[in-house]
Amino acid sequence: MNTSLIDRFADAFGTAQQWLFEQLLQPAMFALGLGNLLEDAYDATGWLLVGLIQIAIMATVLRGLERWRPVEPLTDRAAVRVDILYTLVHRLGLFRVALFLTLTPLWDDAIGWLRLQGLATFHLDALWPGVTDVAWVSFLMYLLVFDFVEYLLHRAQHRFGWWWQLHAVHHSQRQMTLWSDNRNHLLDDVIHDSVLVIVGLLVGIAPGQFVAIVAITQLLESLSHTNVRMAFGRFGDRLLVSPRFHRLHHRIGVGHESDGPGTLGGHNFAVLFPVWDLLFRTARFDGRDEPTGIRDQLPEHGGRDYGRGFWSQQWLGLKRLASRG
Repeated sequence: MNTSLIDRFADAFGTAQQWLFEQLLQPAMFALGLGNLLEDAYDATGWLLVGLIQIAIMATVLRGLERWRPVEPLTDRAAVRVDILYTLVHRLGLFRVALFLTLTPLWDDAIGWLRLQGLATFHLDALWPGVTDVAWVSFLMYLLVFDFVEYLLHRAQHRFGWWWQLHAVHHSQRQMTLWSDNRNHLLDDVIHDSVLVIVGLLVGIAPGQFVAIVAITQLLESLSHTNVRMAFGRFGDRLLVSPRFHRLHHRIGVGHESDGPGTLGGHNFAVLFPVWDLLFRTARFDGRDEPTGIRDQLPEHGGRDYGRGFWSQQWLGLKRLASRG
């Protein structure tokens, strides 16, 4: 790993973050009488900058892949526009700001209470001084830990009926594109992100590393949802989740049914590393570029409506949760 290159990128990122904060957010915060939140606003500027970089890569590199070898023609542009809205809300930090104003104080209080009960401060990178505290080693360790947690969360989303009613918003997209990753029910995101933040606090990850891990994970998730005929080969598909590997997870039927129509479960839950699917025997590599969505959306299986717009998808998800079906 080229340390000097990483350092130059970090310096450039810090300079851009400082400029964005001083020119845009800081004046706005003072104008709104929120000067007491400047430190948090500076952190939010980092998330905003990460989101802008991600969107630029998505709109150029990933969109270029979709034009190169699309799995299917883009026929439902209205559905894709809704996914773009989800992406902007999440990647530009609007959802994260909402969490900061509502749930972050609760997370901090909960961790503080655990510390008072005797839970010692733990840092994963301090396990083996001289080895695990090397920057790139600790980064890989934290990346693996969070990816494993993501795998477990994803399994739970497909295992528990009440959670599936929310997670189904993500799977109801029949026109998968690079914008589909953030198409989620907001309550589903609150649960998911709450677990990740708490895990981060418990394992002692540094804020900068947490931002980097989230940013890399999100960008690779966007790649895995891309409408492109792409696999990484017999060996590569077992190292990193490819668009073909993940498309099977979204395939009608086998993607999220373990024991036939109407059951819960599925295959290929890994977010970054298929090793978790291999270890827990949920991996399938017979990916074919078949239609995506949920079985009960099909006319012959009831034609269930999961909503066309952002708010209708959110409302219908809550209705499914209330009725558990």
